[in-house]
Amino acid sequence: MKSGAWIVFSDNSVFNLHLIVDVNSHLAQLHPYPFEKLRALFAGVTPNPQHKEIKLSIGEPQHATPPFIMEAMANGLKGLANYPTTQGTPALRNAIAAWCKRRYDVALDPETEILPVNGSREALFSFAQTVIDASRGAPIVASPNPFYQIYEGAAYLAGAEPRFLNNLPENGFAFDYDELSAEEWARVQLFYVCSPGNPTGKVLSLEDWKQLFALSDKYGFVIASDECYSEIYFDEANPPIGGLQAAKLLGRSNERLVMFSSLSKRSNVPGMRSGFVAGDAAILKKFLLYRTYHGCAMPPPVQTASVVAWGDEAHVLDNRNQYREKFGACTPLIGEVLGTAMPDASFYLWAKIPIADTEFARGLLEHYNVVVLPGSFLARECHGVNPGANFVRIALVAGLSECLEAAQRIRQFAQQL
Repeated sequence: MKSGAWIVFSDNSVFNLHLIVDVNSHLAQLHPYPFEKLRALFAGVTPNPQHKEIKLSIGEPQHATPPFIMEAMANGLKGLANYPTTQGTPALRNAIAAWCKRRYDVALDPETEILPVNGSREALFSFAQTVIDASRGAPIVASPNPFYQIYEGAAYLAGAEPRFLNNLPENGFAFDYDELSAEEWARVQLFYVCSPGNPTGKVLSLEDWKQLFALSDKYGFVIASDECYSEIYFDEANPPIGGLQAAKLLGRSNERLVMFSSLSKRSNVPGMRSGFVAGDAAILKKFLLYRTYHGCAMPPPVQTASVVAWGDEAHVLDNRNQYREKFGACTPLIGEVLGTAMPDASFYLWAKIPIADTEFARGLLEHYNVVVLPGSFLARECHGVNPGANFVRIALVAGLSECLEAAQRIRQFAQQL
């Protein structure tokens, strides 16, 4: 069919196909999602039937959801009789503010500096639509590489150009800000940062934040701090520093800084789709306006359950203890044969492998029925390097016994290479 042709429906209404062709032109820029690539990669592979499948490819928590959260959800069902407000209930915003104070010693105004969202993923995506202004030239959205693919998609759909800063092991997975020229930095309107990082587990230090803030001050871009893994760490005395916390420690305001957090990993409730954004009140005012039109208010039962989840730390400590035990047991087994060590935080092992990552993933599935994600699926070639190539991401999200079994199988497979 040609652009500009007309469709006539049975009710005699008409629709111009020109609109269908042009209105979503940015969609053509989107890459297939990593798990779509994984399905294509595994086409034709028959896993060894002697082994039960163990899936360590997706970052979906497998620990049990705390019963008290499920009970709160059930008790909140009467809220289905009401339309929720986009801003969320005062009880939820106050619970989030109280958590931020306990966790980061940061005092936030629940009325202007906190906005509940349906999980950090949808907020990270829609946030770009709010802050990118294409009328100011050719905007750039900067992000780490490897990265969470939502950052790239958000950039494209906002009419911006994504640019990636390689996170390489020889640089401690830190940013090399010289990878962008001064002219490119002047075009950056949004910088996505993920700490603890997906997939590397890298945690930004206070000095790292200081450098990033200096660039934001110089060039005027907004920082979107993705902190959805902030509560999965191994040293109780040294929790990962957050962006708003770093700003306070450095004597700064929250200008041009917004953090994104989620209950999914913290509380083992990925299906609840509950998180929040917090920070610069002026930006959040515009984001609230956008979301009011977008129609993405959090359902009342989810808000009720979220209040109790943010208010409890005992289940979060238990969750961390389970991850600590798994990483302590599995990392040495895998580390003996692959180049990996304990991450700073998060629940991923970022393992260096001796062959192509796609070949490794196919072979591991075929011979040992363990599913991991090729690192090249999480990165783009930049400066002649794909920083995910010859890595695999291993998500230690299953139970201890399954993770140990998977680690033994990975070890056996790697020893044969």
